[in-house]
Amino acid sequence: MRQVHLPLTLAELWPLLDAGPRPLLFAGGTDLFVKMRADKADSDSLIGLERIAELNNIEETDDEIRIGACVTHEEIMSHSLVAKHLPIIAKALSTLGSPPIRAMGTIGGNICTASPAGDTLPPLYVLQAEVEISDRKNSRTLPIGDFITGPGETCLRPGEIVTAVRLKKPREYNLHHFEKVGQRKSMACAIASMAALLAVSPSGMIERARLAWGSVAPTVLRDKGIEEFLVGKHLSKETLSAAAERVALVVAPIDDIRASAYYRRTVSCNLLTRLAVYADVNRIVSFQ
Repeated sequence: MRQVHLPLTLAELWPLLDAGPRPLLFAGGTDLFVKMRADKADSDSLIGLERIAELNNIEETDDEIRIGACVTHEEIMSHSLVAKHLPIIAKALSTLGSPPIRAMGTIGGNICTASPAGDTLPPLYVLQAEVEISDRKNSRTLPIGDFITGPGETCLRPGEIVTAVRLKKPREYNLHHFEKVGQRKSMACAIASMAALLAVSPSGMIERARLAWGSVAPTVLRDKGIEEFLVGKHLSKETLSAAAERVALVVAPIDDIRASAYYRRTVSCNLLTRLAVYADVNRIVSFQ
């Protein structure tokens, strides 16, 4: 008979992780329960983390926002600290699933699922998120790009859980953008997505750039060469089109039931060139 445990504290959790065969962990369960119904995951022991108080808060320091692993997408999206300091996260979450999914799913779950199409992941990569990991005795942090090692794969060790994600406030960046393309406008898995943080001067010069693409490689893709190419250039359609030529060379999409590799590559380039439209509409810079 399957046992389901719902600990209320981390102190209650650790003995459960040590008892018997390795259990399956869940918070909202929006990914795990689908896999279980499809007979792609099973265990005699399930542990729900969603009631653990230490995993359910959003905290602020002078330079950082710490989001507990079991904070739901809806709670993050509507939180004043996120709206003020991390609007790119709120934008990405507004495209994730449906209202019921956002009310159940958690940031820790999205990270640990490690899907190349995960909607929170490109924003977390450009925000240079640190993943906080704990076991009974120790804690460690890893850059998200080191934590996620492949499609559906992370470097979590037995007995460890993700407790939070830590995000530096990107004060120097004045353009926060996320966009994804799916087969329909809502409740769609990303065919391709892009997150962008740019620091743009009043004259329209790109001073700093961070870019990340989802669903076009085994993990979220960042390319320092493209970012460095943009720095020192005017934010214009011409600049972004030139950078998009480099995007076509570095993405590594696949063919699947949602789209062809060719289409994903094309969309990845177009998402970058569309930044010019986004910046103009939002009056971040004045184009010449």
